[in-house]
Amino acid sequence: MSDAALPIPASPEADILSALGARSIVLVGMMGVGKSTIGRRMALRLKLPFVDADTEIETSAQMTIPEIFERHGELYFRDGEARVIARLLDGGPLVLATGGGAFMREETRARIAAKAISIWLRADHDVIMRRVRRRADRPLLQTADPEGTVTRLLTEREPIYGMADLTIASRDVPHDRIVEECIAALRAHLCGGHAAQPPADVASALR
Repeated sequence: MSDAALPIPASPEADILSALGARSIVLVGMMGVGKSTIGRRMALRLKLPFVDADTEIETSAQMTIPEIFERHGELYFRDGEARVIARLLDGGPLVLATGGGAFMREETRARIAAKAISIWLRADHDVIMRRVRRRADRPLLQTADPEGTVTRLLTEREPIYGMADLTIASRDVPHDRIVEECIAALRAHLCGGHAAQPPADVASALR
C-alpha cells in the first residue's frame, strides 16, 4: 500500500467542523468570563469567523452600549441584541460571543438551540469581580454596590446559563488551556465521545 493511500487521521477541529455543518458555536456567560478572548482563539483553531455580538450591536446602532443604555434603556438594547444575534446565526457557521444577558431571553435561547452549540463559560464570583473591575464601561455595574449586583446577576442567571449544551470552567489559567478544553468538549458532544480523556471505566481502572 503506498503512502498516498494511507488515510489521514482526522483532527479534532476537522471532526467538529464536519459535525457542525451550518451550525455555529455560541459562547454564553457573565461579563468578564473571557467569551471574546476564548471565542477569538477558538475561531482561529477552527478556521471559522469570530463575531462579538456587542461589537455588532454597536456598529448597527452607531452608538456604544453604555450610550444605548443611557439613551434608550435596557429593554431597547435587549430587543436590538436579539435581532442582531438572530441575523448572525442565520449567516453561520461562526463562533459568536454574546453579552451576559443575551441568553436570558427565551426566543434567543431557542434560536441558539436550533442553530448552534452553546458553551457556558462559568466563572466564580471572585474571578468575575477581579476582571470586571478593570473596565469602567459595564452599564449594569454603574451602581453603588457593583459586587452586590454581580452576586444578584449570578443568582438570577446561572440556572439559565446551565441550559447551555456544554459548560467549561473559566478560571485563571492560560487562555489556550480553556480553548483546548472547549475543543475537547465540543468534539465529545458532537462526535459521540471521541474525547481525549479515557472513558470513566478506563479512568477508574487506571487509578
